[in-house]
Amino acid sequence: MEEKRVIATVKKVMPAVVSIVISKRLEDLEREMPEGHYPFVPGHRDIDEKHERAKKIKILSALADDHHMVEIGGGSGCIVDPNGLILTNKHVIDDVGAEYTVILNDGRRFAANILTRDPVNDIAILKIDADKLPFLKLGDTRKLELGQGVIAIGNALGIFKNTVSLGIVSGLSRAIAAQSDPDAPQQEMRGLIQTDAAINPGNSGGPLVDDRGCVIGVNVAIISGAQSIGFAIPVNTAKRDIDDLKKYGRIRRPLLGLRYIMIDEALQKKMNLPVSYGALVVRESENDAAVVPDSPAAKAGIREKDIVLAMNGRHLDADHPIQDLLEDSEVGSRVTFTIMRGTKELTAEAILAERK
Repeated sequence: MEEKRVIATVKKVMPAVVSIVISKRLEDLEREMPEGHYPFVPGHRDIDEKHERAKKIKILSALADDHHMVEIGGGSGCIVDPNGLILTNKHVIDDVGAEYTVILNDGRRFAANILTRDPVNDIAILKIDADKLPFLKLGDTRKLELGQGVIAIGNALGIFKNTVSLGIVSGLSRAIAAQSDPDAPQQEMRGLIQTDAAINPGNSGGPLVDDRGCVIGVNVAIISGAQSIGFAIPVNTAKRDIDDLKKYGRIRRPLLGLRYIMIDEALQKKMNLPVSYGALVVRESENDAAVVPDSPAAKAGIREKDIVLAMNGRHLDADHPIQDLLEDSEVGSRVTFTIMRGTKELTAEAILAERK
């Protein structure tokens, strides 16, 4: 991307990029800090744990403001509507016990009102009480091409505000397993944009833009131990969330009600399956049902150990799982499945419900 064009794009985008500060009450942080499991006795093995906890409480107390609030983290976001609508990551604002403050590029601070969190994707939409704000236009990720120049902007490491990094689209439709922190469960994320534009902790929720300054993705993840590999959620996912919010007052995602694993040649050999593609309907554990009771899948007659070969005539395999096709479907739409049960091929129809 030409240097002058990069500079012009950054100047255009920067006013609409925000920092999101995460704060909690000091007393809540103290309550969440683990106590030792044993009585405090001189010479006992947890004496160091007690002293360490006391030390941390002392540090937190020093960091608390006049209202006993302590900043515990941060992320990024971008304004997508002049009346204060902001896109960010769900994992940035996932602590229901925290308070969130949006800091604009001009230094103004606003309390964030969380409008909605996407039940499937790592997207959240916030609102601040302001108007006539600079905002970014949303692009179309269906038009992205490998090698296309991109710019990532955000609050890197929660410290370096307005960090800009330049790169290209390195890959499309990537799938990764990500964690918001080391103690959180892994979440599979699919359909991501891969980029070599540097994305760091704190950049999460910030925009990935094209050379015209249009948002093409929401920065979301890095690969630990790898260099020049970052990921962003395609902006078309966020556009649909915004449309749902304006139309229904919430995000609506379709529910089918199946648990499954995608079949490949290795799984076919391991389980002696009749095909090397499709989705094998199977429970994840003894406590889970492979077909959720009263779900659209159950009403369609799909059973455990069925193999779903196609959905609406589209072939299913490891690169094209059911979830990806559901993402392109609407709540209330009718879908047709081709199913293998034993040696027979069957057809089933379901009306997609709304995920709660």
